[in-house]
Amino acid sequence: MATVTTTGGPHGDNGSDTIEIRAVQQTELAAWARALSSGFMEAKGGGSLDYVTAQFEPGRALGAAHRGRFVGTYRSVDREITLPGGKALLANAVTNVTVSATHRRRGLLTAMMTRDLAAAAGRGQAIAVLIAAEYRIYGRYGFGPATGRRSYSIDALRAGNVRVPAEAEGGSIELLTMEEWGKLGPEVFELFRRNQPGAIDRRTTDWGTRTGELQYSGKEWKEPLVALYRDPAGRPAGYLTYTVKDPWTNLITQATVRVGEHIAADRAASAALWRYALSIDWIDRLEIPSIPADDPLPLLLDDPRACVDGGNSAADFMWLRVLDAPAAFSARSYAAPGRVVLQVSDKLGHVDGRFAIEASADGTGRCTAVGDDHPADVSMDASVLGTLCLSSEPAARLHAAGLLTEETPGGVSRLGTLFATDFRPWCQQSF
Repeated sequence: MATVTTTGGPHGDNGSDTIEIRAVQQTELAAWARALSSGFMEAKGGGSLDYVTAQFEPGRALGAAHRGRFVGTYRSVDREITLPGGKALLANAVTNVTVSATHRRRGLLTAMMTRDLAAAAGRGQAIAVLIAAEYRIYGRYGFGPATGRRSYSIDALRAGNVRVPAEAEGGSIELLTMEEWGKLGPEVFELFRRNQPGAIDRRTTDWGTRTGELQYSGKEWKEPLVALYRDPAGRPAGYLTYTVKDPWTNLITQATVRVGEHIAADRAASAALWRYALSIDWIDRLEIPSIPADDPLPLLLDDPRACVDGGNSAADFMWLRVLDAPAAFSARSYAAPGRVVLQVSDKLGHVDGRFAIEASADGTGRCTAVGDDHPADVSMDASVLGTLCLSSEPAARLHAAGLLTEETPGGVSRLGTLFATDFRPWCQQSF
């Protein structure tokens, strides 16, 4: 247990006061869940106790306790993240982070965050991840944007046909019940996430919230339609979940299909599912809230101009914090043989130092801590190291933005060559 001693706050408290930062006990989950709800500006109500209890792990939920009630919440859980090359690393996934509006700017987030990151490093976890609700907060703790996404709105009548690879011909589509999706979905999802850098694994509770077995208080659940794609051999290879809004005016429908999830094991399955979505009777528009930032979908259409920004474009999503640089950067693959030395500044000390990354022609690499006798090629803050970990941004773009500094001539170019990827990483869900 740790304490934060404050001297007043922005909402009228006077004098010195002590707030405890401690692990939450299972008997306290109801109070913690209510604090979580109000921290996200939702009515306290029952605090989604069933949902919180289903995900509780002793020691991983933290609370800031003041005068007998929780005024801050924080939780972490182990999740697997797929790296470039297909290897997965166990990450410390941070979630449920709130500080009450009555107790802001007292160091509560810093106290909870530094405690949890130190514990994760102690467990040997090389990376931590989170979904950043506010951009300007998490860089100070060494997190950097690691995946991006965009949204599309497609005029279905104008789009025309969808170009589908020959290997998808002969496949089939069927609509599933929630029970069937709960059985077949995990198999398909595993095929997808093993080949998608930035993807995270999915737990039983995650599937429960999708199939309606587990519901979050205050969040309305509507049963989606689920289309399963089977490849020509009959194997499940992708699925599409969606809901439909179909107002009728003068007996004329103007239906919109809103995509929930589009999960595919390969490009053939992906294209086959988009073809299905755009061929549904009655629809005028296909709305896609989240898709990889550089997904080729527009180019699959007869008329790519039918696919326009959906209003949530070019957004960052998952952020990543490196806790062990040698472990994290030795696990991923690289685009070309070569060597680059990184100088990293880390206020929390986890990756403060100099690291050499050496890649072989087969794409494997090794990262080691080195001394000052190895000249640095580029230097950066720990938050930028988090962005580099999954190759979310090209090195040249980071350099142009002033987020990394070239220390030796050609250093940025060498870094960019090693870290190049065909497509940007994508995280398909929150956690």
